[in-house]
Amino acid sequence: MRSCHFQASIPALRRLLWSVASDLRKRLESAAFPDLGAMMEGYAQAATELARREFQQNLNYSSESIDSLDEILVMVGESPELDLDFEVRLWGSYLGEVLRRRYAGSWEMTQYPGGAVAVPAVEVRGSRLFPLMKVYRRLSVGDEEDLGAFFTMVTERLGNASQVN
Repeated sequence: MRSCHFQASIPALRRLLWSVASDLRKRLESAAFPDLGAMMEGYAQAATELARREFQQNLNYSSESIDSLDEILVMVGESPELDLDFEVRLWGSYLGEVLRRRYAGSWEMTQYPGGAVAVPAVEVRGSRLFPLMKVYRRLSVGDEEDLGAFFTMVTERLGNASQVN
């Protein structure tokens, strides 16, 4: 009997999450950000609030929070009401902010290799990272695009975090 009750509540939970995300999307899309960096920080901050409120996860911009982000993306990816464009911007901004802060990088619009349009990228020590594209692939491809493995690879290639005074 309990499993039937739980199964019946999953659609209600999905509708609630979709409603919350829809309201958040409207708020973010109507905001006037002065530049790309401010916009990405705004989306990342919204991701931390949504993670805490709806997923009971603490996204604190640490390396350790990448596993929590990956868990959230698994849940988000299972939603039939998935708004892929918005979810990629929201969670990709958070991933990018973790990397930008760790390595004292900056946001820029640049063409994705092999792509035809400019997308947000984090520039770090002459390298360009595409966190929104990584989140897109995590949501659209699945487990083989694990964020933990990606983050480990990036940190191995870029080395130590920047010292920020």
